[in-house]
Amino acid sequence: MADDTATIDLTLSELRQVTGYTVACAQPALAIFEAECPGDERAGAALDTAQAFADGADRTKLLRDHAFAAHRAAQETRDAGRPAASEAARASADCCGAAYLHPLAKATQVKHILGAAAHTARAFELAAGDDPAVAAGYVARARDLVDPVVVDVLRRYPPAPSGGGRVGELIRQLDALLRA
Repeated sequence: MADDTATIDLTLSELRQVTGYTVACAQPALAIFEAECPGDERAGAALDTAQAFADGADRTKLLRDHAFAAHRAAQETRDAGRPAASEAARASADCCGAAYLHPLAKATQVKHILGAAAHTARAFELAAGDDPAVAAGYVARARDLVDPVVVDVLRRYPPAPSGGGRVGELIRQLDALLRA
């Protein structure tokens, strides 16, 4: 296992694979956001931009712009008392962030790989009345969506760090499943 100052090898192709995985994980939560925020295209635009990168587009400022816009949508929906929509928007924002996964062997980087899945699981959990079985089911689905390249990249990093509330718990659960 690497220490905090070590770097890992990470190719552009692997970044694209990781980003594609995050989009596949977050896409189902978009329906939650769109149902609660009709006409707000920020979360969907973030997913579209991340998918374009995964499909071969350049890594540009557009990814960051859409990530920031989706984060603003998440904050606004959280402040408006719509936590499931907030988590769905965070999942979309995390997809853009995956394109900027750093080749630093730090546990905090695991969120770039698994954050979208965890926020999606939390969005579904909240939409189902805070039912942890719903989140567990989505974590299992996220495990099934992963391909070997993403697992290989994940295993280059230390295990997910402690903290992060319920989303942090979900990240650690998925991390453990994928490393098993």
